[in-house]
Amino acid sequence: MNKKIEFGLMTFADAAPETAANTGLNAQQRIKDLLEEIKLADELGIEIYGVGEHHRPDYAVSSPTTVLAAAAAITKNIKLTSAVTVLSSEDPVRVYQQFATVDAISGGRAEIMAGRGSFIESFPLFGYDLDHYNELFEEKLDLLLEINKSEIVNWSGQHRASINNLGVYPRAVEGEIPVWLAAGGTPASAIRAAKLHLPLMLAIIGGMPQQFTPFINLYKKTALENGVKSEDLQIGINNHMFIGEDGEKVANEYYPYYAQMLDRVGRSRGWQPMTRQQFEFMRSPEGSLLVGSVGQVVDKIVYEHQLFGFTRFLGHASLGFVPHELTMKSIELYATQVIPEVKRRLGVL
Repeated sequence: MNKKIEFGLMTFADAAPETAANTGLNAQQRIKDLLEEIKLADELGIEIYGVGEHHRPDYAVSSPTTVLAAAAAITKNIKLTSAVTVLSSEDPVRVYQQFATVDAISGGRAEIMAGRGSFIESFPLFGYDLDHYNELFEEKLDLLLEINKSEIVNWSGQHRASINNLGVYPRAVEGEIPVWLAAGGTPASAIRAAKLHLPLMLAIIGGMPQQFTPFINLYKKTALENGVKSEDLQIGINNHMFIGEDGEKVANEYYPYYAQMLDRVGRSRGWQPMTRQQFEFMRSPEGSLLVGSVGQVVDKIVYEHQLFGFTRFLGHASLGFVPHELTMKSIELYATQVIPEVKRRLGVL
């Protein structure tokens, strides 16, 4: 048997902004649906669920720890993580305290996935200067790791007041809260995670997964050079995923929602509108999009494991405005058919 692989899910909890003419999929309903999705994932044995942080009208969750605490109270085994905590615009003291509280409610199942996020709304909202984008993340990550390691903290930096011999409470249930570093593929992110001995989570949301092999290889090489044992390397991969019993039928059902989501996000970034041809290219055997039948999704996950040797896989579920019942069916197929077959083919625990 190869080393254990964890299989999980994550979401950004897309919500349609309400207008006078459209009640939309409002935040209340989206969070209600999300908690049902996490509960089902737990009941079916999925190992981890991640919830994103955004500060926009088209996403329902600005406080992942609040949702994760609610999920902790209705689940038994599943690990609960942010995906991601936008650490640059957060206070690391409060981040640790909130996750330690989720850890207490869940009996030690909380994790933190720290990143810089793919949107910048939180910077002006919380009074941070985008000119300090990189320095804020590096400094706050340093403080978070120090708090996680030590009950009594002594720390100083440039962008936050110093902490002089003060305790941070409550503490994690068992030692430290696992902290993963989320990245989008820049070499600096791979090197940072490796030098800090942090597990790495890579989001592959476009193009061809193979193009990220140099990034993962850089992380592995740098980690080994900095004292991480090969058996301790932890690498996570995240793809957009949607599963149905009939591959073409589910692709036809999913495409309008997926195109709407990418076009909504892409308008502010100058992206061209999504076409069906692009969608099908991404669904191709070596593309980044895991949309199709059980067999198609199994083949994609096995292929990516051959590329990266990951130890954790997160499918980005409930993406866009896909109806809740279709998302629940996708989660069921992932847990009961995809994961067991991937494990069998890879010979993993």
